[in-house]
Amino acid sequence: MKSSKRHWDRIFKDTEDQKLGWYEDDVAPTLSLLKKIPIRKKVFISGVGTSLLIDQLLAEGTSLILNDISHTALDKVKIRHKEQEHEITFLCQDVSMPIQHKTASADVWIDRAVLHFLTDEDDIKGYFNNLNNILKAGGYAIFAEFSKDGATECAGLTLHRYSVEELSEKLGNTFELIESFNHTYFNPNGETRPYIYALYKKN
Repeated sequence: MKSSKRHWDRIFKDTEDQKLGWYEDDVAPTLSLLKKIPIRKKVFISGVGTSLLIDQLLAEGTSLILNDISHTALDKVKIRHKEQEHEITFLCQDVSMPIQHKTASADVWIDRAVLHFLTDEDDIKGYFNNLNNILKAGGYAIFAEFSKDGATECAGLTLHRYSVEELSEKLGNTFELIESFNHTYFNPNGETRPYIYALYKKN
């Protein structure tokens, strides 16, 4: 089954944030890569959901572009951060489709557990086209995706699992791999989920 707005709205409506299969109360793996980026005034988060990474970045004074296919997820974030809405641009779009917004230009692109939900080659190409169009030259992209030995399904959807080599191939020669590492995430049910984390610079 292909990902859809209805599918994700239902998940975010029916499930408490802390029980979502990708919920993180500790965003340290992403922060470890963010610390290696010298300039991150504006950050685009793809498929942001209700991530607690938002809170960390806002506390640092970062301007955010938060994109998600689910209105329900973004509405939760708007309520949580109503005092800081002036620091946030909200986009409710399918990240595999062209994103055309005058403020959609960023120093950093962050994707935790989004790209691996795209399994159609045209959707994957559309995703990387958006990344290239939004990320400034000299900017950085952070990925955290299910690794090749990770689960084959999540949230009722089939996944496209990744290696660093495949990520590098999809990004092309304009991107330089800065760092990558394996990380084992324990979901709220206590199950292990192997991830690959990678940081790239756009030249």
